[in-house]
Amino acid sequence: MQPSPDLIRRDSKAWQLQVWTSFGIAVTLCATGLAYLPGQDLDRAFMFMGYLFCLCTAFVLAKFIRDGEAAAREGRTADTPMFRLVTWGGFGLAMALTGWGLVRMQINETYKVFLGVSWLYLITGAFTLAKMLRDRQEADLLQAELRGQRRAG
Repeated sequence: MQPSPDLIRRDSKAWQLQVWTSFGIAVTLCATGLAYLPGQDLDRAFMFMGYLFCLCTAFVLAKFIRDGEAAAREGRTADTPMFRLVTWGGFGLAMALTGWGLVRMQINETYKVFLGVSWLYLITGAFTLAKMLRDRQEADLLQAELRGQRRAG
């Protein structure tokens, strides 16, 4: 027996607003920190690329983990070991290189802390946003499947 559309769990509008707002604040803090980063243009460019690389790999890693859990429930293998290595390696490398760049920069320690905290806030916000978007997609797919079954039955 399939669950009724009323039993499909969806995030509240308040939660969705909180997630989007939090992610927006994190992006704004990172952008502000990078825009006013003292030092050389090369440092700003490196940190911008590092933040962007971390953000992209966080979304890829979130999808990879979620797909792996879904595959495990269905008794199948989601991805190849090489893709697992590339996904985890890419995320680890992005985080390590960005952290290394931040630590080695010749700027005020307070500024480093601001950049570091906003960067970690961005990454956690990305994971939360990815989960919320994936939950919404899965609820939409389940609801569409239920509608299709009702029409066929």
